[in-house]
Amino acid sequence: MGVGYEGLGDEDLVARARAADTAAFAELYRRHRERVYRVAYRFCGNKNDALDLCQETFVKAFESLGSFRGSSSFATWLTRIATNTCVDFSRHARFRRSVSLDEHYMGSEAAHEPRPTEGLEREEIRQAVEAALEELTPEHRAVFVLHAFEGLTYQEIAEAVGCPLGTVMSRLHYARKRLRGLLARFAKDIGP
Repeated sequence: MGVGYEGLGDEDLVARARAADTAAFAELYRRHRERVYRVAYRFCGNKNDALDLCQETFVKAFESLGSFRGSSSFATWLTRIATNTCVDFSRHARFRRSVSLDEHYMGSEAAHEPRPTEGLEREEIRQAVEAALEELTPEHRAVFVLHAFEGLTYQEIAEAVGCPLGTVMSRLHYARKRLRGLLARFAKDIGP
């Protein structure tokens, strides 16, 4: 990107992008594209839709730069746009999509020799978690994904999804409770 952009903060880059410096916006894109893509992928579960949602998020952000007031960080503001874009996508989709959980989020590999059935068991667990996440409403899935997979605090989630802190806590509590019930049902179905 442009010389010296790496040393600038996001707010400085926003100011330059508002002044028609497209290289400054390109630097913002470079800094935040992976996080936006991860959020989108957790919502839709496939690469092509996630790429489309990521692109749509950045188009909306570029078009809305004038509304960024700096009361939250640019990353939080952008995450809010991404989350709203994904929730809208989920609401308008006529079919449910699975949410892939790769091994990075399923935990670290155990330091033991794998059993012959271990890969199959891990795949069954991954599929059960994906199916359980599909059962959540887009609003509940949003707070769960942002907290569990992106590591956002409750306050950051509240800013990102545009709702009160209490609502975030309530939605996260409900999502966890619902997931526990769904996964317990799965555990019963496969038995010991």
